[in-house]
Amino acid sequence: MTRAVTFESGNQPRSEANPDRPVTLADVADRANVSLSTASKALNGRDGVSPSTRSRVREAARTLGFSPSTVARSLATGRTNTVGLITHDLVGRFSIPLLMGIENAFGVNEVSVMLCDARGDSIREKHHLASMLERRVDGLVVVGARPDPRPSLGKRIPVPVVYAYAPSVDPSDTSIVADNVLAGRMATEHLIAQGKSHIAIIQGDQDYGASVDRAAGSLAALAEAGLELVGGSPLYGEWSEVWGRSATRALLSRDPSIDGIVCGNDQIARGALDYLRDHRVNVPGDVAVTGHDNWRVVVDGCRPGLTTVDMGLERIGRIAAKRLREAMEGHLHPGVEKIPGHLIVSGSTVA
Repeated sequence: MTRAVTFESGNQPRSEANPDRPVTLADVADRANVSLSTASKALNGRDGVSPSTRSRVREAARTLGFSPSTVARSLATGRTNTVGLITHDLVGRFSIPLLMGIENAFGVNEVSVMLCDARGDSIREKHHLASMLERRVDGLVVVGARPDPRPSLGKRIPVPVVYAYAPSVDPSDTSIVADNVLAGRMATEHLIAQGKSHIAIIQGDQDYGASVDRAAGSLAALAEAGLELVGGSPLYGEWSEVWGRSATRALLSRDPSIDGIVCGNDQIARGALDYLRDHRVNVPGDVAVTGHDNWRVVVDGCRPGLTTVDMGLERIGRIAAKRLREAMEGHLHPGVEKIPGHLIVSGSTVA
C-alpha cells in the first residue's frame, strides 16, 4: 500500500536540446517559462504558486518526462513525502475501509504510505514506530482495533500523530472517531418517526465504549420524545446473531407490546429479524428493527432488508489523513473529533 515517486538514474529521459544529458529541473522551468524556484515549488506542492502556473509546470514536466527523485525532493523540502500507518487489525472489517480512506487521501497528494500491523501488541507497536522514525516519516496515523480510548504514543515523538477510530487518552492529541452517541440517537429517532413508541435496545458487549455510547444516544432520543425504554434498561450481550435471537425472545415474552428494537450491530439485528420471521411477527408493521455498521455480508442476507447506521469509516480515514497533513504544516487540531454516520433506510423499518 504505497504511492511513491521514484526516478531511476539508468532510465532518465533525455534533454530535447541535448540528447546526451538527462532532463533537469532547469529544462522544465525553461519550457514552462518560469523561474527555477517556481518550478521547484510547483512540482513539490509548496505554497506561493498559482494554480495555473502549477498546472503549466506539471504539464511541462510530463511532456519532457521529468520526475524528481525522492532523495532530491527530500533534500529540497526537508521531507520524505512518506507517512507511517500503524494498524492493530489489518484484516478487520472496520480497519479495511479506514485504511482505504487514509491511503486514497494521501495518494492524491503523491505521499507514500508505509503500513505496519501491530496486531494489538504494544511491543510490536513500539518496534514499528521505531522503524518508521528511522525511515524519517513525516507523520503517523495510528488505527485502533476497537473504538475504545488507547494509550498515547507520548510527547517525545518528533513528528505529528493522528489517532483514528480509537481515540488517544490524551486530550491534547488529535483523534478522529465515529460518533456512536449520534448513531444511537439517529436509529431511535427514525423508529419514533415511524410511529413506534414501545422501543427496546439490544446492545453488544457492555465493555465496549461504543456499545454504551450507542445506548446513551438511544436513551436520550427516547427521553426527548417523552417515551420510556421497554424493560427499563438496555440488554447487553454478545455481538452475535445468537444473542439477537435470544434477546428478542426474552423481550417479547416479557412485553408483547414492543414495536421497535434498536440493535447494537447488524449481526444482532439479523438475529432479531430471524426470530421475528420464525414466529410470524410482521416486520416492520408490528415490530421495526434497526442495526449498526452497514456490514454488507450480514445486511445483504437480511429479510426484509435491514435499516442500519453506516459509520462512514472511509470518511474517517480521509479526515484523519487531512488532519495529519494539516499538522505537518503546523496547524494542529487537538481533541477528539467525532464524525457523524448516516442512516440507510430499508424494509426492516419502512414498508
